[in-house]
Amino acid sequence: MKAYITILGRSTWALINTYYAILSEKTYYPDIVYIFAEDIYADQLDKAIRGIEILSEEFGFEPEIRQEIVRESDFVEAGFKITSLIRDLKQNGYSVAIDVTPGRKALVAGALIPISKIGVDHVFYLAIKTLDNASKPYRMIPLQIQELKDFVEDAKVYRGDASE
Repeated sequence: MKAYITILGRSTWALINTYYAILSEKTYYPDIVYIFAEDIYADQLDKAIRGIEILSEEFGFEPEIRQEIVRESDFVEAGFKITSLIRDLKQNGYSVAIDVTPGRKALVAGALIPISKIGVDHVFYLAIKTLDNASKPYRMIPLQIQELKDFVEDAKVYRGDASE
């Protein structure tokens, strides 16, 4: 079973495009998706959820989608909630991936600092070399200026234990 956690920030496109990249490049098809949103971006949740639904359907599966709203820039609250969620998911046998691309710094820090103690299977980030294209659909951005990174996989390669 696979879980996917993402953080909705200023750009719904960043969330949707990274999800698209993960589906197409990593074939990581989650059974459950959690979208964390700061309260100031809660009005964008319906659009983000619909994007996840459409892309999942295109790839032939239908994950359960849940949402969680946290206070703006409250990295302690976000860290606590995300860490508790990851701990619960792992105890229930899930592989856990987190996407930090669309999140604002406070929530990303809140998510990453505590999970270093409990670990996740993937930490995804979709790097785009120029912001000129950042507000377009994934396939409309030239692939040569995009790079999907998995910080967990990259760290294993760097340490020399990529075969795990």
